[in-house]
Amino acid sequence: MKPFQSFEVTVPGSSANMGSGFDSIGLAINRYLRIRFSPAEETKVIVKGDELQRLLREKKNLIIDVMRDVFQKMDRPMPSFQMEVETEIPLMRGLGSSAAAIVAGLIAANHLLGNPFDREALFQEAVHWEGHPDNVGPALFGGLVVAAWDGNKAHAIQAPIPPFSVVAAIPGKPLATSKAREVLPSQLSHQEAVLGSSRANLLTASLFTGDWEAFRVGLMDCFHQPYRSLLIPGLDQVLQGAVKHGALGAALSGAGPTVVAFALDPEPVHHFMEETFQKEGMLMDILRLRPCERGATVRLTGKEDRSRVFEKIKGAGR
Repeated sequence: MKPFQSFEVTVPGSSANMGSGFDSIGLAINRYLRIRFSPAEETKVIVKGDELQRLLREKKNLIIDVMRDVFQKMDRPMPSFQMEVETEIPLMRGLGSSAAAIVAGLIAANHLLGNPFDREALFQEAVHWEGHPDNVGPALFGGLVVAAWDGNKAHAIQAPIPPFSVVAAIPGKPLATSKAREVLPSQLSHQEAVLGSSRANLLTASLFTGDWEAFRVGLMDCFHQPYRSLLIPGLDQVLQGAVKHGALGAALSGAGPTVVAFALDPEPVHHFMEETFQKEGMLMDILRLRPCERGATVRLTGKEDRSRVFEKIKGAGR
């Protein structure tokens, strides 16, 4: 492979589920994973941040694993490079850190190969790596993505960018998705399934119409939050009390442990969440985030400097 020009991949984090949209709805947020690639004789990874360094010492490098898989499928040798990784996305906190890494690896490999894959192929591959579409969709395309996956093919559509802020209460300790899934029941009754799906339908409709009363009801989940509340002291109090303090509603972000509230005016909601978790003895970093319209990008660095933005989903069934 010919030497490549240095480039940077940027991928947003995401908050998934949004209550009843379990494994199907996700919103890109303005916290980013940035990876800079430059030619090198041997592959070298430079990690900025103590938490990232600890993670990469304990586990394989997911970004490189994804890249290597793409090159193997194309029957092409992967070039050596220096990879400098920096992230603003808290790791293992339910804000899409693994999805961002998967999308970054796919985009970087695709770029190095001359972009043989379109955004549909990248999306399908990302879903197979992650196991659900709700984080990788917004990480790749940005904005708010509603999706479904049958274990073979994923379908997605973008909703309008919501006008609210996202107040995120992020615990100091991580929660593995595998542990959060262990507490979920293997079955739901027919009545529970109907209620859960009807609220998810209402949630989706509210996001397209801007009906915030319907949004509040649609956030009321029965698929996962009631079972995961035992893992996160204060979650129930926030879910039940956030609206009284000015929020449009609240939810567990992804599998947790981050808890998010959606608000047009984030100030009173911020104080409510802070006080609630303090009473529960939970040390939380409270951040005010915004929806991120732009998804993953590739920017050439050096002599030529230009960006490639991955196109948005235009309609259903893409």
